[in-house]
Amino acid sequence: MQNTLDFPDLLRLIDERSTAFRAAVAAAPSLDVQVPTCPEWTLFDLVQHLGVGRRAWAATIAAGPDATAKSAPQGDPAAPQEREALLAWLAASTQQLLDALREAGPDRGCWTWWGKSQSPQTCGAVARHQLHEIAVHTYDAQLTLGAPQPLPDEVALDGVEEFLSTICTTTVPWPHEPAAVDYHATEGRSWRYWVSADGARAARLPTPDTMPATADGEDSDAADASSRGTANELVLAFYGRIPLDSLKLNGNRRLLDQLVAWDPER
Repeated sequence: MQNTLDFPDLLRLIDERSTAFRAAVAAAPSLDVQVPTCPEWTLFDLVQHLGVGRRAWAATIAAGPDATAKSAPQGDPAAPQEREALLAWLAASTQQLLDALREAGPDRGCWTWWGKSQSPQTCGAVARHQLHEIAVHTYDAQLTLGAPQPLPDEVALDGVEEFLSTICTTTVPWPHEPAAVDYHATEGRSWRYWVSADGARAARLPTPDTMPATADGEDSDAADASSRGTANELVLAFYGRIPLDSLKLNGNRRLLDQLVAWDPER
């Protein structure tokens, strides 16, 4: 599936979402408060996770296309306990990632954990996935304050597509009957996700006025199930931040539950 965001947009939005994340941390009453959507973590733990992870991805990008595993950052300082120093450390972590991505460019190869998915193993795909990880964790941090904000529209729409192509597609066989599921964003974009013995794949659907229909006006190639919501709701449901029932669900509900439970080795 094609990206909905260009590489410069990805870098811009990584910076913007990271700034929003730090603003939420700065406004929190304490770094010891529990994160509702990551209940095993305090807010400090979430910051540490985000910072260490960005430094590790920066090192992985810098290691070049021949790297065979994710790189560990060398000689980096531990996350400070004091809030102001912690926020500076996190900002530096983000900058390391952005600098590495700019230096490499979108087309250079890079080790990734999603080698069996539809997403390419390139620095551009890494930037795209980094944006959405940071965006969802920004929601987590805002929720911890009791003031969650929806993902920006351009982030949410790309996030639906990125989740399907990177996290959901695989060559691992689907252990149930072959099926197709549609995901509809109320902003006017839709995707179809197929599962079978060949694995799982996804594609953006044509707009409704270009799709084939039967004489009674129904879709001639209807999916077995579908989910509908705003792009923000779809992304948050994908990542388990809101219940699946927050979406409008149609068709085979058992299939949707099977998809949630499926975790093929990649």
